[in-house]
Amino acid sequence: MRVLLDTNIIIRAAQPNQPTWADISQALTTLVAHGCSLCVVPQNIYEFWVVATRPQTLNGFGLTPTHAKALIDGMIDKLSVLRDERGILDLWLSLVDQYAVEGKSAHDTRLVAAMQRHSIANLLTINKSDFARFPITVLTPQEVNAGSTPT
Repeated sequence: MRVLLDTNIIIRAAQPNQPTWADISQALTTLVAHGCSLCVVPQNIYEFWVVATRPQTLNGFGLTPTHAKALIDGMIDKLSVLRDERGILDLWLSLVDQYAVEGKSAHDTRLVAAMQRHSIANLLTINKSDFARFPITVLTPQEVNAGSTPT
């Protein structure tokens, strides 16, 4: 079973000092123990880079590009990185039209399009409500830690 990780999960997983780190770490460990493959798509990596290299005064990590690249290399070694396949754009266009997506929600919709293209039904995120409109299984770390597992 494959689970796509939302970017907010990988961002917080890289910050042990964050209050949500323990819940996220436990959820990731639980999913792997249940035989799940933890996946990301290139969009997750681009978004992580933006946060990692953005100044701390602007709610980023304030890392150098070299340090950010090292974190991403470590992430790539541990996760399954799925390619940007042909057809994701067409799926995204269909979804934004079908669900009348506006503004920043288009980024989340692109993750859903990638999920559909790669036949992934499950997403782990902190912001469950961001994906409520889509026909996917959305789990939070707290739900996984309470015993909910992907279907």
